[in-house]
Amino acid sequence: MRKVEVVPHNPKWRDAFAQEKQQIWQTLSDNIVAIHHIGSTAIPNIYAKPIIDLLVEVKAIAKIDRCNPSMVALGYEAMGEFGIPGRRFFRKNDAVGVRTHHVHTFEVGEPQVEKHLVFRDYMIAHQEDAQQYSELKRELARKHPHDIDSYMDGKDEFIQQMSAKAAKWHEQMPSD
Repeated sequence: MRKVEVVPHNPKWRDAFAQEKQQIWQTLSDNIVAIHHIGSTAIPNIYAKPIIDLLVEVKAIAKIDRCNPSMVALGYEAMGEFGIPGRRFFRKNDAVGVRTHHVHTFEVGEPQVEKHLVFRDYMIAHQEDAQQYSELKRELARKHPHDIDSYMDGKDEFIQQMSAKAAKWHEQMPSD
């Protein structure tokens, strides 16, 4: 049973992302369009589970399944769609079994890509909302220290509200 743990933001998460990004890029290179740091470790000054989330945009999602052995060689477990159609999900643990990384792979143009990036960018730009999210996560981790499903369920409504705010915010931004 995994302990639900949220910790203060660690500036080293950016370096951990950059290091993992390089390894994944070398492994999936011909299919990759971009690799983004998402999730709470990408949002400065908030508490987060110390797991680096990477969003990998690829040209062809079908090719990713053929790369499973290469991802396994990097220490990842291939999880398939894992509840989100069109995604290929990988998770990685350290030597003692502590989760360290998640890789969410989507084909370019998949709506989930923009949803994740807009949520991240909104939270970075709106520190008050980010702090509310941080406090909610701390409270849920205290309430559900050994129940990841209840922790995740407890965040769901807030994430949906923030995702709606983020989408409106994004629509109002000037286009390049």
